[in-house]
Amino acid sequence: MATTSHPSIARPYSRYGRDAVVVLGQHIRINRIERKLSVQELAGRVGISRDMMRRIEQGDPRCGIGLVFEAATVVGVTLFEEDRNDLTSRMTEQKEKLHLLPKAIHKHRSGVKDDF
Repeated sequence: MATTSHPSIARPYSRYGRDAVVVLGQHIRINRIERKLSVQELAGRVGISRDMMRRIEQGDPRCGIGLVFEAATVVGVTLFEEDRNDLTSRMTEQKEKLHLLPKAIHKHRSGVKDDF
């Protein structure tokens, strides 16, 4: 069960999810260092604070996914497809698949009363 986003309440994350965020943060940090960028320089290019950049590199799961992906992109971490055209193709395929799937999932109610 998910909790609210209130800062004093800890949100539960799966071990896999936490580990994946840490690995992505490590990739970002490695690529930043290999490109000889300081935390402050990368933060400036992404448009965030130095503190937020450190949280991203440390694998804080509370960081916004858009910010994390932007930091990864700036330092050259491949997220999905190496080639931009391949990513565009994948987006088109996914859009077509989503178009074929139902717009919403409705659970069947088994509360039918047939005791007449």
